[in-house]
Amino acid sequence: MVVVDNDPILRVDHLTMRFGGLVAIGDFSFTAARNDITALIGPNGAGKTTVFNCITGFYKPTEGMITLTHPGGSQFILERMDDFRIAQHAKVARTFQNIRLFAGMTLLENLVVAQHNTLMRASGFTVAGILGLGGYRRAERDAVDLAKYWLDKIGLIDRADDPAGDLPYGAQRRLEIARAMCTKPLLLCLDEPAAGLNPRESDQLNQLLLAIRREQNIAILLIEHDMSVVMGISDHVVVLDYGLKISDGTPAEVKTDPNVIRAYLGVEEDSNEQIAAVPVQALVEEALAHAEASVEPPKGAPQ
Repeated sequence: MVVVDNDPILRVDHLTMRFGGLVAIGDFSFTAARNDITALIGPNGAGKTTVFNCITGFYKPTEGMITLTHPGGSQFILERMDDFRIAQHAKVARTFQNIRLFAGMTLLENLVVAQHNTLMRASGFTVAGILGLGGYRRAERDAVDLAKYWLDKIGLIDRADDPAGDLPYGAQRRLEIARAMCTKPLLLCLDEPAAGLNPRESDQLNQLLLAIRREQNIAILLIEHDMSVVMGISDHVVVLDYGLKISDGTPAEVKTDPNVIRAYLGVEEDSNEQIAAVPVQALVEEALAHAEASVEPPKGAPQ
């Protein structure tokens, strides 16, 4: 049985990230509740991936605090931790905009290697593994079983021994999520998981994420351009524009927020009558779905 707990698992307080004279994120605060799917959206260059990089330790923020709270009450101050410790001890897993599978390894191997921390501990850091001692053999069997479980969940168990690079694009996206889940996270961070997917694959992604939230009792934080995903599965939506938070609420609230309409449709600041005249339900969803796809930020630039 899944225990519903809507206390915040992640709290971001007054996050600021500067790159020289460029303020990529300015005084940004939000919370993500346990067992919720929280979406972080905004136009290209709004700072979404920069926020992810701060949460997962790739960047150290200039200012602010990022706190992750485990169910037992133990807290982790993420901006003070190395990235690998955030994954290992704070139990935060992430995927990236660009697929980063081990293309030459099999699907099963990709999911087993994600469990290297558990296997290394069981091996006594290689000694027990080399000798094939019982504790390591049990840990290895458990790792394979967990990998098979997630391959079955994503519908790829019949391709367990195929190279990951042979999968079609949509299946590789699902495999990345399964690999992240093999680390047994409490917070799963997904950076544009629906990028490049067709409508059928996007629907499969929706069902997978809803099943993960329902069955695994974890929080999901995602950056996404596909509004059929965001509006279809999110409990909470936070909107960034030029590094500043402009809206924070339910999908229905965000969809009708004048600040969001201005950001996506380019309506002038003082054109409240024009905003009121916009057919919000249809037009905003269409704008949100297509506005960000037109121009990708330069490689290496803050996002």
